[in-house]
Amino acid sequence: MAARPAGPRLTGLGSGVLCAAVMFAVACLDLLLFGGSPLVYGVLFLPVSVLTALWVRRGDLLTAPVVVPIGFAVGVLPVAEGDGGILGTVMGLVTALATQAGWLYGGTLLAGVTALVRRATLARRTAAVRRTALVRGVRRVGGAGAVRSARERTARGGRTTA
Repeated sequence: MAARPAGPRLTGLGSGVLCAAVMFAVACLDLLLFGGSPLVYGVLFLPVSVLTALWVRRGDLLTAPVVVPIGFAVGVLPVAEGDGGILGTVMGLVTALATQAGWLYGGTLLAGVTALVRRATLARRTAAVRRTALVRGVRRVGGAGAVRSARERTARGGRTTA
């Protein structure tokens, strides 16, 4: 059996916070180095989307395509051009989201496909482990087989540990 790849396994909320924080840092660096280039921000959003989908834990896989657009919106705040004040910032944010929709959709699609491939791979691996366990006659710990074997040992005078 292949070794499990090393890496963090984050909850859905944790992956969302990580994605938002990384995208905010990327936007700040983009602002400092390139003057707030939407192209640089969009290109760097794609690998962050894939990494978010790779690092989320198995039970929260379907949250990856949900948290990635939120991270994009949080991160675009420093890059968004606004006149100042709350209304100017909101208008700049809406404009940036509208003009960068291609990158947003692309990153969300990549996160969704990555999550679905991971889910299918994990399901296939789990099914293979179950098949080999059935072939070898291994009983699940704590299952009905374990209770039956404990009763058989007790009936024969053997000791059981609870």
